[in-house]
This record gives sequence, structure tokens and C-alpha cells, in this order.
Amino acid sequence: MKCKVDKSTLMGTISCPPNKSYSHRAIFLAALSDGKSTLRNVLLSRDTLATVDACKAFGAKIETNGSTVTIESNGNIIPQILEIDASNSGTTIRISTAIASLSDKRITLTGDASLKKRPMQPLLDALKQLGVQCTSSDGKPPVTVKGRAVGGTTHISGSISSQFISALLISGPKMKKGITLEIDGDLVSKPYLDSTIATMKKFGVTVDVVSPYKKYNVPNQEYKSADFVVPSDFSSMALLLSAAVLLGEDMSIDASLGDLPQGDREILTYLEKLGVKVNIGKKITVTSPKLLNGGRFDLSNNPDLLPPMAILALKTSKPIEIYNVKHARFKETDRIAILAKELAKIGIDITEKDDGLILESPKVLKSAELESSEDHRLFMAFAIAGMFVGNCTVTDPDSVDVSYPTFVEDMKKIGANIIV
Repeated sequence: MKCKVDKSTLMGTISCPPNKSYSHRAIFLAALSDGKSTLRNVLLSRDTLATVDACKAFGAKIETNGSTVTIESNGNIIPQILEIDASNSGTTIRISTAIASLSDKRITLTGDASLKKRPMQPLLDALKQLGVQCTSSDGKPPVTVKGRAVGGTTHISGSISSQFISALLISGPKMKKGITLEIDGDLVSKPYLDSTIATMKKFGVTVDVVSPYKKYNVPNQEYKSADFVVPSDFSSMALLLSAAVLLGEDMSIDASLGDLPQGDREILTYLEKLGVKVNIGKKITVTSPKLLNGGRFDLSNNPDLLPPMAILALKTSKPIEIYNVKHARFKETDRIAILAKELAKIGIDITEKDDGLILESPKVLKSAELESSEDHRLFMAFAIAGMFVGNCTVTDPDSVDVSYPTFVEDMKKIGANIIV
């Protein structure tokens, strides 16, 4: 499926969707809690609905009413289904794999064709150190897990995904001996680990930080039911901000920022470095120069900012260099390679490096067909770029149901020329 995208000017207010990462974590932790939890402003997308289904499979009772999710559990894992389909969600399959290790049943976890290409071996190796039987298809889904994990000390590499570490921390309190987790090498996407620990605290569990991003100790303890409000999503907001910079004319973003940590909040700092003034009041607006500054940006802690930062090269006076983001090659797609290939079609001069991209503003804009490879964040970035260039097509608009189901509809309301 393709959509047609033409030059657009965006005016009016758009609402930023709820945070996907916090929605995932809150659903899992409520399912591990004893009692009834109420989660508000939850993102209900393809990814988070996969987490809802996984938690139902683990025995939780879940009801949804708009963006409010009510979850009731006795705090124990009592598998109702022995095969969990995580669809396209890496967060779902990784956290579910660790939670499945708390049961003595043999549970299989799988997903769609894209998910079956994503690495799982570091997590499986760490679980094996905790006494769990694990098998996989060449270190990738489908995987099978049979516990029950007793806990203890385990080591894991931090170089591929922080989701592995989050998964172990979330399941650790339910292990008889708790868990001591030692992270080998440099951890990528550090703020996501901070998000996990902050959410665990909201559900009554404490994590002992022995050495930040290197060693954690989680004693055996019980999660407590909670009333939890999910903040707006800075990963999606980064795309909306890039749209405001490239296309906005009196455009504003309505968001509920909250006080929970989000690594992608760094987009505000990056935009300021590029010469954009971000005004945060009741609504968020930007004041953008005719041409942006260039600069070097280390995205090791916020890989989801790669697509919105890359398309800003359409409007820069100097190159944008993005580096330390090799782990973006292990997302839904190899985002570095696809951005390099597709953005070159519209005239951006791109050098692809192992860990990032160097992008220079186009000398001549070119209309093109942009292939998003069924990657939700790439589709949204390419749609915004296409609105800047004009007369473009972008593939796979349906992919947005992963993180921002109403993206096309919301953008059209503020002037986007998108025909699906």
C-alpha cells in the first residue's frame, strides 16, 4: 500500500500521543501486581495491544475503556496460553520472555517476519545463568522458555538493546533469590533503563543501583497495584517537532509532559543546537530560522530520534552528523541503511557510516517514491519529508498502527496533503 504526499503547510494544534514505552511497562507491571491497577492515557496501538494480549496469556484480567486500562491480577504468573505472539513489538517479546521464565511451563514466544529477525540471544544467555531452559531459532524468535527462574547473579551485554536489561529487572523481584545484574560493555539507550526503574518504583518495587548502567541488585519483593498516568511520547513528539520546523506555520503541539524520565526529550536540546527555539507553555511551538545550523549528534541514548533528525537535513546550512547509533540497525529495520538509501532519492547528500549518517542539504529537491519497509517511524519521517519536497509517494502507511495509529488523520486536520 502507498500514499501520495504533496507540498503542505501545517497550521493549528495537533495532540501528541501517549508514550509507548511507559504504556508497555505499566501494563506489564500491573499484570505482575497483586490487586487492581488503573492505567490512564495509555497508548493502545498494535505494539501495546500485543503486550495486553501477552499479559492476558499470563493470567491477568484486563479491560480497556478508551485510553484507560484496568488490570486485575493476584501477582502470580498462571499461563492461560503457552504461545505468545508479540506481533511486531520488540519490547513485548523481550519483557514477555523474562516474565515467562517465572513459570514452570514451557512457553513459546514469536512474532511477525520483522520480529523474527531481531536478536534475542543475549537475553536467553542471561536467563540460562538463572537456571532457565531456553531455545531459539539461531538466537532469534521464535524462542521457548521454561523456568522457574530462581534468580541470582547474571551477566549481559549492553551493546545491542537496553530492552534485555529492562526485561531482567522487571522479572527480578518475582524470583526467589532476586537478581543481581551485571552489564558488560557500554549500555545503549540508557534512558530507557531509567524509565523502567522509575515505573517499577510507581508499582512499589525498589532497584538498588550498585553502579549506574553497570550493576543492579533487585531483591525478592512484591509489586503493588497502582494508579498510573502515561505521559505524552517524546519519540512521536520529535517527529511532530520536525514537521513544525520543516512545514509549520502557526503550528502547535498539545502534550502532557509529566515528570517521568524520557531520553527522547533531548530532541529539545538538539533543536536548540540547530537554531530552533522551542517554546513550552500550555502548548509547544517552535520558532525556526530559514536555514538550520548543522552539527554532530550522539544518539547512543536515543536511537528513535534518528529519523526525525535525519529529515531535518532538508533545511540545513551545514551537514548534520549522527553517530554512536549502530543499535538502530537492530530496530524494526536497519534504519541507518534505509534512511541512507531513501533520503538520497529526494536529493539529500548522504554518507552512510557503520554507526550513523552524515547528511547534507539537497542542492536540488527531487520527488520520489520512498520505501518505508513497514517501519512506522520511517513512514512518518518520510511522509513529513515528502510534504516538504512535494509530489512523493510513501509506502506502508498502515505501519503507523504500531505507535501512532491516528498519525495520518491528525496530520490532515492541520493541513497535510496526504492521500491514502
